[in-house]
Order: sequence, then C-alpha cells, then structure tokens
Amino acid sequence: MPLFWRIFLHDRAEAVARAWEHRPDLAVLDIAMPRLTGLQAARELSRTCPETRILILTMYDNEQYFFEALGAGASGYVLKSVADRDLVEACRATMRGEPFLYPGAVDALIRDHLDRGREGGTGSSRTLTDREEEILKLVAEGHTSQQIADLLVISPKTVERHRANVLQKLGLKDRLELTRYAIRVGLIEP
Repeated sequence: MPLFWRIFLHDRAEAVARAWEHRPDLAVLDIAMPRLTGLQAARELSRTCPETRILILTMYDNEQYFFEALGAGASGYVLKSVADRDLVEACRATMRGEPFLYPGAVDALIRDHLDRGREGGTGSSRTLTDREEEILKLVAEGHTSQQIADLLVISPKTVERHRANVLQKLGLKDRLELTRYAIRVGLIEP
C-alpha cells in the first residue's frame, strides 16, 4: 500500500531537500510557492530526483505556465478550481505513468501544435531564466534590491541587472508593471 506524506514546504530548497531525503513517488507542487516558484522546484526535482513524478497544482489557467510545467518535467497540471474533482484522478494517472491534463490544457496543446506546424518551427516559449524569474517574483512581492541580494547571496547590482533584463525581455516599464505581470501569470497571488 502506498504511503502518502503531506508536507507543507516553505520554498524550493526545502522541497528539493525533502524529496532527496524521503524519495517520494509523487510530488504535488503549487506554482505559487513562497519565495520561488513550483516550476523552479519541478525543474530541480526532475534533475536531482528523476524517479519522483511531479504534478503541478495551480489556481491559474495559464498556457505559459502549463507549457513550462511540462518542460520542467511535470506529468500533470491540475487547476485548484477543480481539484476536488480532478486531483485524485490526476495523482492516479501520474502514478500509472500517464499524463493528466485538464480540458483547457488539451485545447492549448492542440493550438500550439497547429501554430508550430504553420510556422515551421519549434521555438522555445521560455522567456526568462530561472534567476530572472526568481528575481521577478521577489520584486513583485515587494522586496528591495538589497533584501533580494541578501536572500539570494548576490550583489544588489546583480539584482538590478537582472531586473533590467526582465523589464527589457517582457517589454515592461516599471515595478508596478512587473507586479501586474507576476500576478497575471501566477508567480504571486493577488
């Protein structure tokens, strides 16, 4: 009989450390984890604990995160709004080695496949690096450059450079627009 652990984690580092220690068969990660994202945790878990299957749980029906979740190694993507209906089946499907996608995700996959076929390419949808995404989340949460630098053990100038890169890559102007973007894509909750 499978043993289920219910562990509330504070951040990506704790998620990876616990997974390494307990070697779970399945990790259910929320995209909006404190400090860093569940997607970053999924990438790291896929790399360090490849035997652990990953299921993403989120309140956002967001195609960008859906595709990033699959790219990060997730086997499934469940919306919190229907978790009472889908979560158990998603866990079962994931443990059987089958993907689990909500109906809107299936539509997004088909659209993406058709669009790539028309464009004749397979370009990457990933815009930001892990570090840029990490800094975007912390900026959107209201941390100062010095606080971010202290948290990530980097210099404030490096934080500013990453923030400028994020603004440029996303075509945004200021901290307010960064925060709105982070809410819209599910990096932070409103």
